[in-house]
Amino acid sequence: MLKEKEVKNLAEVTVRFAGDSGDGMQLTGSQFSDTTAAVGNDLSTLPDYPAEIRAPSGTIYGVSGFQLHFSSTDIHTPGDRPDVLVAMNPAALKKNLDELKPGGIIIVNTDAFDSKNLKLAKYESNPLEDGSIKGYEVYQVPVASLTSKALEDTSLSQKEISRCKNFFALGLMYWLFNRPLEPTLHWIQVKFRDTPEFIDANTKALNAGYNFGEMTEVFTTRFTVAPAKLPKGIYRSISGNEATALGFLAASVKSGLPLFLGSYPITPASEILQYLSYYKNFGVKTFQAEDEIAGVTAAIGAAFAGNLAITNTSGPGLALKTEGIGLAVMTELPLVIINVQRGGPSTGLPTKTEQADLLQSIYGRHGESPVPVLAAATPSDCFYMAIEASRIALKYMTPVILLTDGYLANGSEPWKIPHVNELPDISVKYWTQKEGFAPYNRDENLSRPWAIPGTPGLEHRIGGLEKANITGNVSYDPDNHHNMVKLRDQKVKGIVKDIPDLEVDGDQEGDLLVLGWGGTYGAITESVIKVREEGYRVSQAHLKYLNPFPKNTGEVLTRFNNILIPEINLGQLSKIIRSEFLTPVIQLNIVRGLPFRTSDIQNKIKEILGGKNNGR
Repeated sequence: MLKEKEVKNLAEVTVRFAGDSGDGMQLTGSQFSDTTAAVGNDLSTLPDYPAEIRAPSGTIYGVSGFQLHFSSTDIHTPGDRPDVLVAMNPAALKKNLDELKPGGIIIVNTDAFDSKNLKLAKYESNPLEDGSIKGYEVYQVPVASLTSKALEDTSLSQKEISRCKNFFALGLMYWLFNRPLEPTLHWIQVKFRDTPEFIDANTKALNAGYNFGEMTEVFTTRFTVAPAKLPKGIYRSISGNEATALGFLAASVKSGLPLFLGSYPITPASEILQYLSYYKNFGVKTFQAEDEIAGVTAAIGAAFAGNLAITNTSGPGLALKTEGIGLAVMTELPLVIINVQRGGPSTGLPTKTEQADLLQSIYGRHGESPVPVLAAATPSDCFYMAIEASRIALKYMTPVILLTDGYLANGSEPWKIPHVNELPDISVKYWTQKEGFAPYNRDENLSRPWAIPGTPGLEHRIGGLEKANITGNVSYDPDNHHNMVKLRDQKVKGIVKDIPDLEVDGDQEGDLLVLGWGGTYGAITESVIKVREEGYRVSQAHLKYLNPFPKNTGEVLTRFNNILIPEINLGQLSKIIRSEFLTPVIQLNIVRGLPFRTSDIQNKIKEILGGKNNGR
């Protein structure tokens, strides 16, 4: 008779799946995340891909990971260190062991711990036998052989059976954390609808993993994490790249303009092209160009023709698009450039995150070429900032850069789906009247008219040479050039009247303000919450508008004795704040290709405040 398993209730858990690229860890993590979202937990994820396309199997370079933090309360990060590590081979264990919490749970696929794989992972002895993982709660499970046994009566080859072992591991984790199988079983039915033998095999592997947890004496305890109390609404799990794509689709619908994406694939931005290509029935046109220059210039042409035009890239691609962006500045056409930042320079760390391109985005163009710069704060915020970038581009007839990053792009969280009436109206009217038309007439926002080619009587010339004010003719007049430079600059600066003030969370003045931008929002927020629970009085503000800054930014900074700016770079926002506001700041710069650990920010806050809480 089986001994009844103990059930422990947990408030939050961080799990990391790790194995070879071919072990399906991203799929396993995604399915676990989707199921966790379906049962009502708040969650945040961090996929971690190897940079090498075909890294040698069994090596540390080839390890692929997926971390998931889920909770019964509101959370903001994918977790600092995992409580549970699922390691499918020795390399996965070696790469991730130092990150695991002391006393954490390790579930290992013992079948992979043979001499060959141990050597590839550069182990001199078997860590499962030499005491090197003493102090952890280790569960040795022969995942591969148990999967083979479960599928021995199927028609699959041994190689195909081996690929199902991730579903065995997923089923085991579903049992361990009381997750239902039904969402993944449905996914299997849909995914493999044309290959019934794979439906059968993956279903059996998933059930076998779940039943192993129930039947074996290895596991004596399982865990539950109650649903989070989120605001009422319809939720779905969404990644930053998908949210970005849907945001531009919504902007297209709200503006009444067809959407055009000119794109050259680049990690980690390529998924935006893939997602938008699914929406041809909404009139979306996606163009995969031969290079970054073609991508941006095609988008400029689409803007000239009256489309909501966008182009997506990462840091190296933004450098290549620079001259094209300058052309959009000169022609004053609406264009949104999405930069999903990654580690640099050059090819750098293509699958890792970094706040690498703020200075490039604000200053990195030839001549006086001001461009509004916005940054999303969370995966779901990418949806709203895509709409906002579109609104500003269309209203002010200007290119706009929207910054996300690798963490936001690939990470996911629950997203409360908004009603269409909750989204801003960004309807557009082209200029159609012949009387009074001139290409560079300006309205109260200094925006020139958007006259679509082919409109009778509105023929005009555009290009990269300086324009004569009003007429748009080519001009080499020095005074006209000075005037046009000033007008373009004033137009971008004038956007400040059309963006919200910088909001301070917490005390409106005091000893310390933690100021962030972009994807550091979650780590900063969770850090501030935790130190406040210890009695520290610290305030937080987060910039989503970086050029221009909100009009009250300087005034906010004067209210605090210390300004701490955590950035995943060497201090790019810090440089700008010092330059613009002559305000001293304290930098916290950690450039590891990963999001901040909350502990790093917490420790810095305590150091600034003298290690003593100032609230008790």
